[in-house]
Amino acid sequence: MHAFLLTLLVIVAIALIVVVLLQSGKSAGLSGAISGGAEQLFGKQKARGLDLVLHRVTIVLSVVFFILAIAITKL
Repeated sequence: MHAFLLTLLVIVAIALIVVVLLQSGKSAGLSGAISGGAEQLFGKQKARGLDLVLHRVTIVLSVVFFILAIAITKL
């Protein structure tokens, strides 16, 4: 069981890395990081299409990653 969970954790980690690298950059430099957070908070910039799918897949994979990591430490 431990080997299966560890293998699954490695696969999820690689998939998470790939999905994060496929996402487009949201800001340009330090000024974009400051104003970009405010735009995203107030909803001026909405993700559409592939960016939205990649964002949701990233959330799902990160939750699965943390659950698997906790499950492996408990075994």
